[in-house]
Amino acid sequence: MAFVEKSGIRIAQELYEFIEAEAIQGSGLDSDKFWSGFAELIAEFEPRRKRLLEARQRMQDQLDLWHKDRRGRAHDPNEYRSYLVEMGYLIPAGDDFAIKTENIDDEIAKIAGPQLVVPITNARFALNAANARWNSLYDALYGTDVLGSNPEATGYDRERGRKVIAWTKKFLDAIVPLEQGSHASVAKYFVAEGSLRAEVDGNTRGLARCEQFVGRRGEEGSPTSVLLKNNNLHIEIVIDRSKPSSADDPAGVADVILESAVTTIVDCEDSVAVVDPLDKVLAYKNWLGLIDGTLTASIKKGGAEFTRALEADREYTGLDGKNFALKRQSLLLVRNVGLLMDFPGLQDSEGKNVGECILDAMCTSLISSRDVKVRRRNSTKGSIYVVVPKMHGPEEVEFVDGLFGAVEHVLDLPRYTVKLGVMDEERRTTVNLKECIRAAKNRIAFINTGFLDRTGDEIHTSMEAGVFLRKADIRNEDWISAYEDWNVDTGLACGLDGKAQIGKGMWAMPDLMGDMLEQKIAHPKAGANTAWVPSPTAATLHAIHYHRVNVAERQAAIKTAGPRAKLDAILKIPTADRANWSKEDLMDEIENNLQGILGYVVRWVDQGVGCSKVPDRRNVALMEDRATCRISSQHLSNWLHHGIVDAETVEDAMRRMARVVDQQNEADPHYSPMAPDFDGEAFQAARDLVFEGRVQPS
Repeated sequence: MAFVEKSGIRIAQELYEFIEAEAIQGSGLDSDKFWSGFAELIAEFEPRRKRLLEARQRMQDQLDLWHKDRRGRAHDPNEYRSYLVEMGYLIPAGDDFAIKTENIDDEIAKIAGPQLVVPITNARFALNAANARWNSLYDALYGTDVLGSNPEATGYDRERGRKVIAWTKKFLDAIVPLEQGSHASVAKYFVAEGSLRAEVDGNTRGLARCEQFVGRRGEEGSPTSVLLKNNNLHIEIVIDRSKPSSADDPAGVADVILESAVTTIVDCEDSVAVVDPLDKVLAYKNWLGLIDGTLTASIKKGGAEFTRALEADREYTGLDGKNFALKRQSLLLVRNVGLLMDFPGLQDSEGKNVGECILDAMCTSLISSRDVKVRRRNSTKGSIYVVVPKMHGPEEVEFVDGLFGAVEHVLDLPRYTVKLGVMDEERRTTVNLKECIRAAKNRIAFINTGFLDRTGDEIHTSMEAGVFLRKADIRNEDWISAYEDWNVDTGLACGLDGKAQIGKGMWAMPDLMGDMLEQKIAHPKAGANTAWVPSPTAATLHAIHYHRVNVAERQAAIKTAGPRAKLDAILKIPTADRANWSKEDLMDEIENNLQGILGYVVRWVDQGVGCSKVPDRRNVALMEDRATCRISSQHLSNWLHHGIVDAETVEDAMRRMARVVDQQNEADPHYSPMAPDFDGEAFQAARDLVFEGRVQPS
């Protein structure tokens, strides 16, 4: 690739041209000053990054030796914990403190609601996510299995529509009830003397809580919509008697719109396949388009073609008769790449590749600075929200905090403009979470949990400790519930409530929305004020949970009750006392892992698709990205290492599952089959993840 040299660093031609011609323009920065500042930043932080990665490996080597030396002996949790302290893996928690982060937008600090995660390289998906702050509840119910089955593909099923309306009216009765009667019996909504009124069975009724009415569209006597509010989330009842959906509604209600994806993480990491400068330019261009509001995507649907863009804010008339607007778009966070990866399109003064985390920190912040300095389209408080994944412990959080401070200096931004999201998905971050938060106490805006990456690192960290349980059994172990509670307990103890997000992980089955609606209410009940969802529709359905649970009250109750989780439970390694599974159980686990790995990797490597719905062996569509790949490959590596299964059995099963994946993708004209040769890059990459997983960096 061609490089340009600037101030002693070498950067790929394509990246340089984008930064110089598009990213710097409009930022108010001098080009020469930017490049010299960037070079100084690389000279300071790249050696520090490498030392941190060396420390990771050193600790892993120490843990491996400790477990090997004690193989065959009963695990002693007290001895283990003492050793973790002695080697510096476990840091004693310091005095209590509260975070000092300032200028946090309400979407982060005060509004509990769903969070979308979307690949930055797919403009259509990114636009859908950004626009998913407001979505139709009618559509979400009608188009999913919440009502018991999926709808027919063609035509409008009026009976199904009646069920949608009935379900929605019960929801309104529970969340925004009338003082008497049901929303199902309303013949007309209107506004009088600044209050919402409803004609019910010949009588005029108001809301049981009149303060829930906050605005309208149209005239007071015949509004086209009424705007309600509950738990800081909005509900809009749309009135339009000309729509088919209102034919069976006495009040002419055509839809109910829920404020849904309050925040969205635009992802540069696990859900994308960004491996070279051209990929990086695409990622940064899409981020720039979202920040500037200029991103568009051409969509073909039903034989028609149209352009999708960011939608305008929503305007209403308030109780005082004055117009006001609500943000149409989800508040955007960007997830950068973590510390591990080098990037071939950026080199230091010695010609060595620089960490991708440093490139991302500079470029995503440079692009976002346009919003902070000029537009305030995304953050009304003038903040930039960056999530950094896969940090191992407080020293790495401290590194990122310092890196962001240096970025702010180069970009001429006030200190702590860049806010940090810490993903609690690596074991050393979990057990030292309080000190990780302390290391970024002036800029932290987000912590969350994630079963998949967290379990993958659990296996890698304790690879030599023994044979790990089957994946389904790992999920049911005490350590995982302790980890989930520990995250919330620690976040609340450090003062994140009312100031930052405490999040939970992804619902990975995008077609099973009925199950999600039943189960994912556990996340706000656990004290999390956000949780990840895989689609705009899922965001709308998950928003229902935040209407049913007042997270602020739940967090206050948890703080009053005191910590629920114990460190010793988190440190309990989920190994099997004896691996006495049947041959059928073993093969089921092996094939399930391999099918998931292959189904993801073949799209990742061959088609550059970083995240997608991948059918499992039972043809249930699962959201797959590198996190799911990580847990499955580490699990198989562990079983291979401890002799639960031999390489020949895994190799045979992998070829068998490759044929299954080929069959599942046979309708895709862009798909390249792995069988019968099994010599393609995708198959070999999947194979390496399994057979080399033990010695690869986690």
